Formats: sequence, C-alpha cells, structure tokens
Amino acid sequence: MVLGKVIGTVVATRKEGSLEGLRLLLVRGLDLDGKATGALVVAVDALDAGIGEVVLYASGSSARQTEVTKDRPVDATVMAIVDQVEVSGELRYQKV
Repeated sequence: MVLGKVIGTVVATRKEGSLEGLRLLLVRGLDLDGKATGALVVAVDALDAGIGEVVLYASGSSARQTEVTKDRPVDATVMAIVDQVEVSGELRYQKV
C-alpha cells in the first residue's frame, strides 16, 4: 500500500459497465513528511474517503481484493483512511 492524499474526484459519465456506481478519486502520493511525491493516481473509493484526507491505496492486482472492486478492471483502490503516522516513536501525522 502507498500513502497518499485525496486531492479531487474524477467524473466519467461513460465507462465500462462494471465500473458503474464506483466513485473515482484523484490521489497524490505522499512521503513520510506529508510532502507530495509527484505521483498521481485515479483510485476507486472503497471507503467514502473525502477530499483532503490522508489514505492508503493499493495498486495492481491488490486493488481488486476488496468487495467493492472484486473482478472489476481497476488498478488502484483506496483501502484505508489514515488516523496517524508514527515513525521511530515520532508522530508524523495526526488526523484532526
């Protein structure tokens, strides 16, 4: 899984049928200091994450392991909403 921040949504009115009803989020990768890594990904939202939230997302075949995405053509899925990140005893991120 990769740490990221939800920065927006993607709307596609025409898409493959098995994607109907899935919410698409624009997620930017983050490093441990919360700085953008430059990587952008469109991820299926399995948790109702909101814009501005720090999340964990999975990509590749792991993205198809949720009940929401099983057997669907997705390459990234938001799998968790992060409450805090601690590294070597130092709190790096705390959800407000």
